[in-house]
Amino acid sequence: MNTVRRVSYVFLCIVPFLCFVVVGVRAFRVPGIYQAAGVAYFAAIAIAAWTLSAGAIRADVQGRRLLGLAGTLLITPFALVALLWVGLGGPWQANPTENQMRYLVLIVMATAVAGGFVVLREALSQASECFYATLGFAAIMLGGPLYLIWNTFAFGVFFAKEHTGEVPQALRSLDDIFDLLLFVAGFLTYLATVAFAASLGRVQWLGRRATRAFMIVSGVALLFLVIRGLHYPDPRALSTPWYTSPGFVVGIPAVPFIMPFLFGVVLLRRAGEKQSQEGPNQTSEVGRQ
Repeated sequence: MNTVRRVSYVFLCIVPFLCFVVVGVRAFRVPGIYQAAGVAYFAAIAIAAWTLSAGAIRADVQGRRLLGLAGTLLITPFALVALLWVGLGGPWQANPTENQMRYLVLIVMATAVAGGFVVLREALSQASECFYATLGFAAIMLGGPLYLIWNTFAFGVFFAKEHTGEVPQALRSLDDIFDLLLFVAGFLTYLATVAFAASLGRVQWLGRRATRAFMIVSGVALLFLVIRGLHYPDPRALSTPWYTSPGFVVGIPAVPFIMPFLFGVVLLRRAGEKQSQEGPNQTSEVGRQ
């Protein structure tokens, strides 16, 4: 891997964690400034992804194109965060209009991750790995729609708040049900991540240590989620800052998409490496002719 692709790889790996800073600092939400910063950040991610994958999504070879498409879909969530969420802060800091945009973006994020895992399952099937990929596919096919339902409900809450000044009692009465939906959606997404990590390890698209790291981190997040319980706490009611509560952090709707994003980076790198391997082979064949 040359220097430019290596820098692109490292940059993409830190993007989700950099997003926490970019999104969390409300002071960045200055009109004109946050839009320009978002466009620049998004452009940097897009250029890095294209460089790393060597344009795999336009490849003639189906296997490489599948890797490029899966990788692109899996990195889409935090590319959208970079573009639209600069200085957005938490839901308790943003205004109702901003929060409506937040949950519309989360709907697209959940759809992109589910789509990315579907394409990844196809790529893994072509590599003769079906067992863990099928488990992961089943989990994300159940978890993805739950995210869509929960985010649609959350959008409706802030839509009503903007137009009526308060949340209708009918929506408030459903809080416990939608806390359960968010819990199950997060649980299934972490479970899908563990299964796909095992699958990627089986076909050696992830190294042994990387496979273990993905599985352990996702498993620990799953454990913290279960320990927290079904109820998603109000961060303003916590006795300590929200970022010191692991159960709260792993339940944030965008957090379960961090590991899939990193999968996407790995897939883009592999797609680019396959292009590098195919290039010399094609040159050799032309020379023999």
